Amino acid sequence: MASGSVADQEGKVMLLGFWFSPFVKRVEWALKFKGVEYDYVEQELTNKSTLLLTSNPIHKKVPVLIHNGNPIAESLVIMEYIDETWKQNPILPQDPYERAMARFWANFIEQKVTEPARDALLSQGEQQEKKVKELKEAMEVVEGEAKAKLNDKTLFFGGENGVGYVDIVLGWTCNWMETVEEVGGFKVLDPESQPQFHKWMANFREVPFIKPTLEPTEKLVEYFRMLRQARLGLVANK
Repeated sequence: MASGSVADQEGKVMLLGFWFSPFVKRVEWALKFKGVEYDYVEQELTNKSTLLLTSNPIHKKVPVLIHNGNPIAESLVIMEYIDETWKQNPILPQDPYERAMARFWANFIEQKVTEPARDALLSQGEQQEKKVKELKEAMEVVEGEAKAKLNDKTLFFGGENGVGYVDIVLGWTCNWMETVEEVGGFKVLDPESQPQFHKWMANFREVPFIKPTLEPTEKLVEYFRMLRQARLGLVANK
């Protein structure tokens, strides 16, 4: 099933992914939130399928959503496609200003949280210290936004609609951040300095369509440790 052409998938919704990818999880969550049925096709990182390579020939990465034979790549782009294609349970706010703000915070999370966390995981020494500092500063900003937007009645950044675009984009922190910290040997999450963010994490983990999809920490630690060792080994051999 992992091979074949895009044309073979006409009329279907298919998601190509790797089990450990937080970007793939975003797309899964968006589809589940919308109640869209789809086929999930696990890919091999070291032996990428013909279907993946032809569906995303530029980046050759997951996630890739294939709908009506058309492939869409990049998790944020896919989420917006899903929201525009299936109108039920809106992911993005309906108000233009609020929608723009949601996109702003999604971009902030990508650039200031996700990317530095990945870089900190795969580096060491001064380079890692720099990325951890950037990540801590970004988390202070996220905590500030959480304090401004969330309370006992509003549990998610999606507001009255519950889980929304920003929640799904930030959701990887609930399962992956502790793994990144453990494997990378640094600490960013702090319940005392980030109380509102930690409340949000606890609530997000309990969302019915989110909870069953969270990967066991032990499994993630094992994989990310291998990934870190491989990357540092490559750097050392240059």
